[in-house]
Amino acid sequence: MRIGIFGGSFDPIHLGHLILAEQCREQAKLDQVLFVPNAQNPLKPDGASAMDRQRCEMIEFAIAGHESFYLSKVEIERGGVSYTVDTLQEIADNQPDDELFFLMGGDSLDSFDKWHKPEQILKLASPLIVNRPGADPIDLSKLAAFTEPDRLKSFESLLVESPMIEISSSDLRQRIGAGKSGRYQLPRAVEKFIQTQKLYK
Repeated sequence: MRIGIFGGSFDPIHLGHLILAEQCREQAKLDQVLFVPNAQNPLKPDGASAMDRQRCEMIEFAIAGHESFYLSKVEIERGGVSYTVDTLQEIADNQPDDELFFLMGGDSLDSFDKWHKPEQILKLASPLIVNRPGADPIDLSKLAAFTEPDRLKSFESLLVESPMIEISSSDLRQRIGAGKSGRYQLPRAVEKFIQTQKLYK
């Protein structure tokens, strides 16, 4: 199977996440997309606001009913700093016959050299790089130092076009904390869960 790995804090998961995942699933012909909430993002050391359990529940509410979307707790169960390479290796070990892809925004290319073991990441999985209308063209040469030329060339067919959806989890946390609405930016079930749990207040 073709498996997409979508990592992030998902604090909270919002409609922008879901649209991006669906565009990747459809355009790259993925059989599954795994939503992988991180335990601790190495580039965001302050950590999540919601508890791990709450972030997982929000993901489950958000993806309920989608036959190809799944929650993976691999990073939360492992604990500590969540490195993409460790997650990909664990999934590859458990699912050796599957082809792995990892979802990333075009803006993440600029910091890819700061990721832990970027060469190994590109050996374990292919990047699904999302380009948004009006953004600068994706410059795959930024990955050239971490993979072979033929493999780099193959990444060109994996570029994903996605609508410009400017929704930010941090902005949502601030809005909700200020008593404002997150409606139409969050799945309704996630919005109700946040209200019930009194998150981000």
